[in-house]
Amino acid sequence: MKGNAPDTIAAIATPPGRGGIGIVRVSGTGAAAIATAMCGRLPQPRVATRTRFRSASGDVIDEGLAIYFPAPASFTGEDIVELHGHGGPVVMDMLLSRSLEAGARMARPGEFSQRAFLNDKMDLAQAEAVADLIDSASRTAAIGAQRSLQGEFSKRIDAVVDALVALRAYVEGAMDFPDEEIDFLADAEVATRLSRILDDLERVGSAALQGCLLREGISVVIAGRPNVGKSSLLNLLSGRDAAIVTEVPGTTRDVLREHIHLDGLPMHVVDTAGLRATEDEVERHGISRAKGEIRGADVVLAMVDDRESGESASEEIFSEVDEVPARIVLRNKIDLSGSAPGVSQGRRGPEIRMSAKTGAGLHELKDTLTSCVGYNQAGEGAFTARRRHLQALATAQDHARAALAQLKGPRAGELVAEDLRCMQQCLGEITGVFTSDDLLERIFSSFCIGK
Repeated sequence: MKGNAPDTIAAIATPPGRGGIGIVRVSGTGAAAIATAMCGRLPQPRVATRTRFRSASGDVIDEGLAIYFPAPASFTGEDIVELHGHGGPVVMDMLLSRSLEAGARMARPGEFSQRAFLNDKMDLAQAEAVADLIDSASRTAAIGAQRSLQGEFSKRIDAVVDALVALRAYVEGAMDFPDEEIDFLADAEVATRLSRILDDLERVGSAALQGCLLREGISVVIAGRPNVGKSSLLNLLSGRDAAIVTEVPGTTRDVLREHIHLDGLPMHVVDTAGLRATEDEVERHGISRAKGEIRGADVVLAMVDDRESGESASEEIFSEVDEVPARIVLRNKIDLSGSAPGVSQGRRGPEIRMSAKTGAGLHELKDTLTSCVGYNQAGEGAFTARRRHLQALATAQDHARAALAQLKGPRAGELVAEDLRCMQQCLGEITGVFTSDDLLERIFSSFCIGK
């Protein structure tokens, strides 16, 4: 589907609630007629025009500004009219209802951005960056989303695709014209070019991982037995008294959550009930919830008392966290044990000696946390990415490695060509060159209405 859609859509483009200004956005072939019906005349293109918005009977609904963006020089590539009125919910509903009455229909979530994509105003990665920019939870994430919106991510993908297309043309040309006696499978240049493409894919994949972490953050669960200092650590990381800290074992009986940023990386930190056998019904429910949080975590901070020697003290904790992708052992309370803060490598992973009470070892914890998920503080070239982008890049790398293996081993030319075709398909799914309607529906349905 390309080009203007047959119908006209409308939606409130500003957040719900009260404000000085609210905006109703209308897009489609009927936008100009709707503006004329509501304002009495069509505003001059791209000029904010003061006007009165009127009902079908001629009564004044509101007074504000109307801006007309004729196709194709608009966000969607279609005629767009924006009606800027007073930002009360009743006024906005009246303006929207009048737009619908005049011939528009209610827009679906993300439909304006979807039309922009379908009308070649932006590619799919840029369209997703629109939603990421709106949802940015930090300055770093907002800058990354803006870079993706400006095409930084797409340019890097397109550069890889250009090299891949050139290689495909050579390989498939050699297969289509066997009389030329070009044995591309024996040509070392093919393997060299494919290796370069794989290197480029790995670099883009590494940058995309940073972008995905910037966008989604990580879930960090603090686990351990009662009274090892879990709640104190939550308070230390959040910088406030988010959890009650007492000497009474089992004080935390439910899940406590704090959202923090660490060098630009969003973290969803979860404090959980102490893991132990108990007859207390409420505490048992809290422990059950704690185990559920552990199973869904990206990183588990397994906390033990540094005064307990050996790893035996942490065995019961690790029985719950062995399947978690990343684990860090925190040997807490060094202010009581006398140990020095630091990091070492234990049998179960990194071990950090620290004090959640004094903050000693916090720097080491932060460095270990970011490194264990592969995060490097975003620099000038940061851009946002999504998990589907990571999956597409990983699959493309798998096909590149399979093609290289064919060149070095069985030398099945058709399989090499097919792997190259699959690589291009994977990369095309990122920018939307090859995209199913179902995928588009899933992506844009997550956007807010009016965008």
